[in-house]
Amino acid sequence: MKLIWLNDIQDIQRVRDFVAQYRDTPLVQWRIRRNLATNKAEVPKEAFWQALVACLLTTQQRSGPESAVARFINTEPFPLAYAVCEPQRNLQHFAKDILTTFGGLRRTNILAAEIAVNFRQFTAGLWEQTCQVLERLRLCDTVSNERRAAQFVAEQYRGFGPKQSRNLLQLLGLTRYEIPIDSRSTKWLNDFGFPLQVAASALSDPHYYELIMDGIQQLCAQSDLYPCVLDAAIFVSFDDEA
Repeated sequence: MKLIWLNDIQDIQRVRDFVAQYRDTPLVQWRIRRNLATNKAEVPKEAFWQALVACLLTTQQRSGPESAVARFINTEPFPLAYAVCEPQRNLQHFAKDILTTFGGLRRTNILAAEIAVNFRQFTAGLWEQTCQVLERLRLCDTVSNERRAAQFVAEQYRGFGPKQSRNLLQLLGLTRYEIPIDSRSTKWLNDFGFPLQVAASALSDPHYYELIMDGIQQLCAQSDLYPCVLDAAIFVSFDDEA
């Protein structure tokens, strides 16, 4: 049985007009330059690790420009960088102290445990597997490669589900088609009149997530747009409303 996504000309024009409204904003332009680049640089393990920690931090807490999460992520040098984590004998305890001392961050116990488990697996061979997945994606960012890469991250890394796995890959500039579906995009899709009412609570299920993702990709394909650009425009539109 197949579900066929059909979008009428009015829907297509509405999406095009919406993206055009925000096309010149810094985030949308940055997404175009980075994620739609023809030649993409290799991802060093240090950059991947920092992006991974950043994504864990944004789970279930506010991450706007003025939030504690944003301030932590933008701290230089990064408090939980690979080189900082590597010599720690008890990384979970160390990470909890760093996160708690910084202040304003939720779920510090859970985050510290996830960071410690991921780092242990990362340094025990998972990075080599991850590197192969990222390299395939870097050289050939097809829809199928992107989906397989997102599935790999969600399966292998603690604290990563369908949304955050795609958030990580998009943050690294590697994806065009698979995007994080968060509360902003859920609201936008439902307000837009997406054929299915998107239930945020159901997006943790990989099959449901991929069903909604299929619809977004079809809408974008018929509108001559990339989902990663639509995602950036949606993000900016909510800041514009604030």
